[in-house]
Amino acid sequence: MMQSDQEAQDQGAYMSRLLQVGDPAPAKIINPEGTSPILLVCEHAGQGIPAALGDLGLTQDQRDAHIGWDIGAAAVTHLLSERLNATAILQHYSRLVIDCNRPPEAVDSVPEVSDGIKIPGNIALPNRRQRVEEIFEPFHAQVSGLLDSGRFSVAISVHSFTPVMQNVPRPWDIGFLYRKDADTPSRLAAYMQKTFPWMTIGHNQPYQVTGVSDWFVPVHGEARGLKHSLIEIRNDHISTEDGQAKWADILGDSLQHFLTEAST
Repeated sequence: MMQSDQEAQDQGAYMSRLLQVGDPAPAKIINPEGTSPILLVCEHAGQGIPAALGDLGLTQDQRDAHIGWDIGAAAVTHLLSERLNATAILQHYSRLVIDCNRPPEAVDSVPEVSDGIKIPGNIALPNRRQRVEEIFEPFHAQVSGLLDSGRFSVAISVHSFTPVMQNVPRPWDIGFLYRKDADTPSRLAAYMQKTFPWMTIGHNQPYQVTGVSDWFVPVHGEARGLKHSLIEIRNDHISTEDGQAKWADILGDSLQHFLTEAST
């Protein structure tokens, strides 16, 4: 049976897509009926690469390293979702495919080099637009849909960072990244410091938020006037199941105290 012109056009459009049959959706929502007013977001949860991109020219060890994803962040987010009965949304694809916490026009949105490692599959790439349209935009459309539903008054983004960067040790156990909403991270940090006095806490460490390098804080948090913070946990603390459980307990306790304090 011959294809109609419309069928041929539809098939051609599908074949030009980056994501094909068997490639997972960009976003995974867990505990969608959660009753907590906190929405958990994890932009660097996964190591996935669309089948059409192969392995991006990298070894498995390279994809398993911090350049490929935020080690331990997805596991902590899952555990936090359980402890708080909170809805969470996690992004499946490696940040080397497209970084979903960067504006699409940012140079390092699709990096050609990351931590000194060349990414062959990202050099002179012909499919940047597809990565934006099929991964970045659908993921953030789902985040926006959740936040615009009116169910959530707090948004928390969970990340992890390396203990050493460019041979310089990073002393912080956890960092809070923010700009306009300093109250939320300050309250969380104050409770953590009082409850866990051994902890070294960074404010806008190990990174600083800007409008040209970040997405979650300016677009999802500030633009809606929500209480929010991006939280960075040092990844040697959460590289094991025991560490992930410990830090999910720490964050869960701190966030629950924050909610209780805010309601009184």
